[in-house]
Amino acid sequence: MGRGKVELKRIENSSNRQVTFSKRRTGLLKKAKELSVLCDAEVAVIIFSNTGKLSQFSSCDMNGTLSKYNKCVDSTETAVVEHKTEKEDSTMVEILRDEIAKLERKKQKLLGKDLKGLSLKELQNLEKQLNEGLLSVTKRKEELVTEQLEQSRVQEQRVMLENETLRRQVKELRSLFPVTENVVPSYLQYQNIERNNTFALAGASSSNLASNSGNDGGDSDNTLQLGFLNDVHHKGMVSEKETSLNDSECALL
Repeated sequence: MGRGKVELKRIENSSNRQVTFSKRRTGLLKKAKELSVLCDAEVAVIIFSNTGKLSQFSSCDMNGTLSKYNKCVDSTETAVVEHKTEKEDSTMVEILRDEIAKLERKKQKLLGKDLKGLSLKELQNLEKQLNEGLLSVTKRKEELVTEQLEQSRVQEQRVMLENETLRRQVKELRSLFPVTENVVPSYLQYQNIERNNTFALAGASSSNLASNSGNDGGDSDNTLQLGFLNDVHHKGMVSEKETSLNDSECALL
């Protein structure tokens, strides 16, 4: 007789459950070994009992098999995530394209273009929107003009205050340094005064020498007097030449 079908549910009897676990574990490990040998497959089996005891089988190195398994799982999960992300991105791109197309059509309508196909009510709504926008633009323009006028007024008041401050400072300086009526002689007048003084000194010296020579009455003194007079006359002529040169230079300047 064949064995009857076993119902798959937890075995309540702990002894029977332990016996069944040992038999099934041995059979599973045997089948795993047979699969690896017959099919040249890399097989790894890890079993933990309800008490935490470890049982394992690996046709190759267990750590290498686990590393390969983790890489496959990670790559699979990454591929799934990337595919999901790409799908979401493509959906978002389509949504954004539709929004851009709607905004472009609305822009054309606001510019008065592409009005075909609009009903009378839609045209009235469009006209209302344009009028409201025009009122907003006019209001903002008036605000800007008012602000500029106010700034100009404030700047004008600031300039007037600065001018008043400068006038007051000028008055204070004039009160500290009053204007004198004595006029400083010019360069030409100064040269003429110097030349007159030179001639006056020369005349006085010659008269003094003449009187001294009359009193002494010597020929040698007369000779010295004439030489001194010639020397003074020569210096006067040189001074006149220098004065005339200075006058010429001033005239050129």
